[in-house]
Amino acid sequence: MSVIDNTHERLLPVPATVAGALLDRIGRPGDPLWPSPTWLPMRLDQPVAVGATGGHGPVRYQVSAYRPGRMVEFTFDPRIGLTGTHTFEIDDHGDNACVLRHRLTAEATGWMRLGWATLIGACHDTVLEHLLDNAEHAAGGTVGHPVRYPWRARLAVRFESVQISATSVPSQESLIAAALPRPDLADAYAARVGPGAATDPQTWADAIFRNPPAAVVALLRLRNVLVAPFGIERGDRSAFDTITRTDREVLLGTDAGHLDFRASVLVTPDDDGVTVTLSTHAAARTRGGRVYLALVRMFHPVVVRAMLRRAATEAVQPRPQTRAAHAT
Repeated sequence: MSVIDNTHERLLPVPATVAGALLDRIGRPGDPLWPSPTWLPMRLDQPVAVGATGGHGPVRYQVSAYRPGRMVEFTFDPRIGLTGTHTFEIDDHGDNACVLRHRLTAEATGWMRLGWATLIGACHDTVLEHLLDNAEHAAGGTVGHPVRYPWRARLAVRFESVQISATSVPSQESLIAAALPRPDLADAYAARVGPGAATDPQTWADAIFRNPPAAVVALLRLRNVLVAPFGIERGDRSAFDTITRTDREVLLGTDAGHLDFRASVLVTPDDDGVTVTLSTHAAARTRGGRVYLALVRMFHPVVVRAMLRRAATEAVQPRPQTRAAHAT
């Protein structure tokens, strides 16, 4: 048997009623406590009440006890390898202060015994300290000692909180379809991140194209060297200049002698996060352009995925709340 008894707590400079109002919103859209987009959002299928079910990522649980503004107890689905509860509670600490506490008491079974010891325990501790930072910031506007993310938690964020997948190019209503309707190359990839990430498409376009991975930069430099003898223009940053935009989409690209290129960054937010779709259209103008596109097809998916993943990973990196002015 492997019993876990894990507690985190924070003194908040507000009455219990104020902290309780924050706690009562947990697991719902606009939740002020859960550290998203750094971590996959915590979601319940209804406002906090006994019987509400949900979880975060693969961790599933059900509200088993609830006192509004004071306490929420969740019972784990034992299929995840934890048999027990995790509980938020608020205790008075004088007239104008309170303690927000989280306690996990459970037996780890199966794979969870090893998982908790090697990775999950460190991630749990980091999530809870970040959540308490959010509570402290909401209560007083500053945080005395912001959480520091250990390497294991950073690794988990990188692989858990960003999802990249191939998708279809957006419909005829999109800017890219109208700009280059008969492409020789057309593809799209989508990144999914949690709520709280940027929703401005220009912010995402800049993150994708102005700050690519080092390996992509090296490939682009190599490309410029290799294509020069064949009369193909060298690429530069102007190829990714914004042509036009809407509230949800940015269209970038250029017309060159060998081909026309367009890229679209489309941002679709909802209650559970943000989907960023990066689409590419290219149309050859010459025989050399067609040969060039045939070669590009071999590397293009890897390059585009790498650029999109880097931007999405940067978007979910932990950014602890503001440190208090008196903190050292």
